[in-house]
Amino acid sequence: MTEQPAILIEGLRKVYGHGDTAVEALKDVHMSVAPGEVVGLIGPSGSGKSTLLKCLGAVIEPTAGRMVLSGQTIFDGADGGWQIPDLRALRRDRIGFIFQAPYLIPFLDVTDNVALLPMLAGQPNAASRTRARELLAALDVAHRAAAQPSELSGGEQQRVSIARALANHPPVVLADEPTAPLDSERALGVVRMLHRMAAQYRSAIIVVTHDEKIIPTFKRLYHIRDGRTVEERGEGRPV
Repeated sequence: MTEQPAILIEGLRKVYGHGDTAVEALKDVHMSVAPGEVVGLIGPSGSGKSTLLKCLGAVIEPTAGRMVLSGQTIFDGADGGWQIPDLRALRRDRIGFIFQAPYLIPFLDVTDNVALLPMLAGQPNAASRTRARELLAALDVAHRAAAQPSELSGGEQQRVSIARALANHPPVVLADEPTAPLDSERALGVVRMLHRMAAQYRSAIIVVTHDEKIIPTFKRLYHIRDGRTVEERGEGRPV
């Protein structure tokens, strides 16, 4: 039996404004990402990449189309829009976010930065910290578990942000330009970690990027231009 996609997007549209001033940021987006798969989302500035990520992350509401996470429809423009009553819980529990900047909480140590989301989801503090330490170990920053964010290098901060994104076992991880500020070695190291975490935790990961250093590592790419997506076969170079 074919495994169902972790992410399925069909005919997604997003229009800002009304009438003569309306701007169609997304016109016809189709995507499918399997559990454990890492795909790249590329395209010129203003093509709709950020808008698509915000729609999929339930930050903004699409105008039309359908979005499905792990077999559950979360948005259907033909059926009233959002199909999930609590979008905050959806973002907290089922979608991990990795940004260009780590955005770690400065007054929490590394362990509690990672453990915070499970705690907010109602998990016991001890179990949340155990999960955090497991992820930090998997990402080779266990030795920094008690450190403050200000004591970390840029590469360490990015690893901690990846651990935080995976803390609630999300089926979907959205990474927005996660390697932009990094040199080639560190950028490829981040991509290596994303592939390893996707395989280990069966998360579907979409990486929005302009970074020419990492684009050849993806086996599949979605190129977005003028609000429309085209699937392309990537080089899939070993990282």
